[in-house]
Amino acid sequence: MARDEINAFLGSGTVYQGQLNFQGSVRIDGIFNGEVNSEGTLIIGKDARVEGQVKVGQLVLSGNIKGEIIATKKAVLHKTANLVGSLHAPILMVEEGARLEGQVAMTSVKGAEKPSTTSSADK
Repeated sequence: MARDEINAFLGSGTVYQGQLNFQGSVRIDGIFNGEVNSEGTLIIGKDARVEGQVKVGQLVLSGNIKGEIIATKKAVLHKTANLVGSLHAPILMVEEGARLEGQVAMTSVKGAEKPSTTSSADK
């Protein structure tokens, strides 16, 4: 992905709370608390902190994220990534050094939207 494809940028020192809906690609290098919804790509820079519910087509993580994350196409965790929470993605790429604490489900889009709540252990 070329840098010129980024539609919006929340720079370092930016603090934002609320809901973010977008098309295309957005990069966050500041602090974001809330909900993100998009079929596009969310890029989280190495000094960024994101907390909340995130549902995007593709996640590229170099910074910190905490919450419930659904990437309907792919999730990429670079070596400086720190993810705490749940991650649903059909494709997951993790570089050596990335930290991941929580639950991971490599499921299709349908499975990511409606995770099963029953198991054979419940019987």
